[in-house]
Amino acid sequence: MPRFLVVLDVDSTLIENEVIELLAERAGSLVEVEEITRRAMNGEIDFEASLRARVATLQGLPGSVFETVGALITVTAGVPEMIAGVHAAGGRVAVVSGGFHEVLDPVAQALGLDYWRANRLEVTDGLLTGELDGTVIDAEAKASTLREWAEDFGVPLSRTIAVGDGANDLPMMAIAGLAVGFDAKAPVRDLAGVLIDDRDLSQVLPLLGLRG
Repeated sequence: MPRFLVVLDVDSTLIENEVIELLAERAGSLVEVEEITRRAMNGEIDFEASLRARVATLQGLPGSVFETVGALITVTAGVPEMIAGVHAAGGRVAVVSGGFHEVLDPVAQALGLDYWRANRLEVTDGLLTGELDGTVIDAEAKASTLREWAEDFGVPLSRTIAVGDGANDLPMMAIAGLAVGFDAKAPVRDLAGVLIDDRDLSQVLPLLGLRG
């Protein structure tokens, strides 16, 4: 049986939440951030510019906010079953996110993901500075990360599956063997090879000839 590498987006895909919005709610900037997020996911504005604009509104939040927000995360239905099914067939499951390691790390570890990558928020003296720390995970970084992980796993791109919902997922979806739009926004609906509109990620398994 061929091995597959499944790479998913995180916010509104692996999880039901948009982490930046959970953080913004605590910073009092939710309305502003929701509008920027909507425009970015529909491809109306550059993702990195939108990310930096949203992160700037978080300045002054305490570092303890990550634990507070982490407790609110809801994993999307079917995720454990999907991971178990891919692993049982010798495959790997990974996520690459425009969100944040500080919230993603505990979720990824609990789910037993094989790889994960996200942005980091800068914290100084226990407070968020409103800046990012390190390389930005944008649309092109998602694509290059999928390539990197496929090479590490030793599978061709034809045996990679990219699952996402927004415009910043399109470059990685373009190079994957199968592009799955999950409850997707307009740009992804137009370009994905397969659409899953029910919010149950175990539906990825039959696309790979696998059962949960």
